[in-house]
Amino acid sequence: MVDHRAIVVGLGGLGSAALYRLAAELGPGVLGIEQFALGHHRGASQDHSRIIRLAQHQAEYATLAAPAYKAWAEVEAESGQQLVTRTGGLVIEDRVARRDTATGTRNIEGYTEMFDRFGLAYEQFGADELVSRWPQFRVDGGELALYQPDSGIVDAARANAVHLALARARGAEVLARTPVRAVRPDGAGVAVVTDGGTFRADRVIVASDAWTNQVLAETGVQLPLTVLQEQVTYYSTPHLAEFAADRFPVFMWHGRHNFYGFPVYGEVATKLGQHMGGHETTADTRTFDRDPVRGDRYARFIERHIPRFGGPELSTRTCLYTVPPDQNFVLDTLPEYRQIIVANGAGHAFKFAALIGRLLADLALDRTPSQPIDAFSITRPALTDPTFPRSFHV
Repeated sequence: MVDHRAIVVGLGGLGSAALYRLAAELGPGVLGIEQFALGHHRGASQDHSRIIRLAQHQAEYATLAAPAYKAWAEVEAESGQQLVTRTGGLVIEDRVARRDTATGTRNIEGYTEMFDRFGLAYEQFGADELVSRWPQFRVDGGELALYQPDSGIVDAARANAVHLALARARGAEVLARTPVRAVRPDGAGVAVVTDGGTFRADRVIVASDAWTNQVLAETGVQLPLTVLQEQVTYYSTPHLAEFAADRFPVFMWHGRHNFYGFPVYGEVATKLGQHMGGHETTADTRTFDRDPVRGDRYARFIERHIPRFGGPELSTRTCLYTVPPDQNFVLDTLPEYRQIIVANGAGHAFKFAALIGRLLADLALDRTPSQPIDAFSITRPALTDPTFPRSFHV
């Protein structure tokens, strides 16, 4: 049995960030374990782009937003690599569609309340000004929009690789293609069982996303997690200049369905996805197949609201959301085994990943986290009360 000061299980967005932060403090003696090849496409942290934004609808996330930007800047400064590209960001609410369909829990007022509470600059305007400033959009007239200039793109795959490289530079060891069969409390420490041997650590961070309950099985903890198969599509628009990152912002569209979109970045193509549009699956039974229902839904949205954004489908890619009943993060130690820390990003954590890595390191090193995370407790009713209803916000 090989001893380590800390082990991180799962090296996606949250795990790779945690490994870097631990290695930065502990140096050698930190181990990261990934069951697949590094940079694999089976989880939630692949692909080029995720939206990063100060626009939040809940105080517990608005509190973390500015510190997340600072954390990403620290990683960029140490690595010399650009990870965040500011494009500006729009939140567009189609009030007529949402009223007529009674769908969605996000509105403009929720965002402006958080902007005002945290003293963040923004602009609010109606449909005419939206089209005047960004004529790429087509609107029906009942839309309201918010614009925040700090929104943009964080490069997910690049960020993971940078975090791992920085961790190695600080002395961390990384094992890929090494499934963890069990995380087993072992006195004051933890035994991490793999096919190639058992490793022991003082502290273990489990950042296994859709595989969380499999990894935690021998602790007796099973979290009520729903796994959804989501998808995004890249479109080979012929109108590249109109959708360049310095001319077209990232956006979220709250209407009959909640869409989010990107300018040309990472591929010579635009990108569109739907938040919480996927079907339930498991880590083992998911497919990588394009869902034609959502594909058609995307096409109709583009044709109606951003027609020159579209083009031939370059590719459609799937990923997994692993979501607690209240759709909030899990960032906490196990109540009976404080040496085991669990991280779950609920399908919307990547924008915060650089900061979450630090918060997980705080928990592993028995420190009060640098930001408030009480809302993400593993003992909250959403995770402990079997009658707690699923309340996914869309």
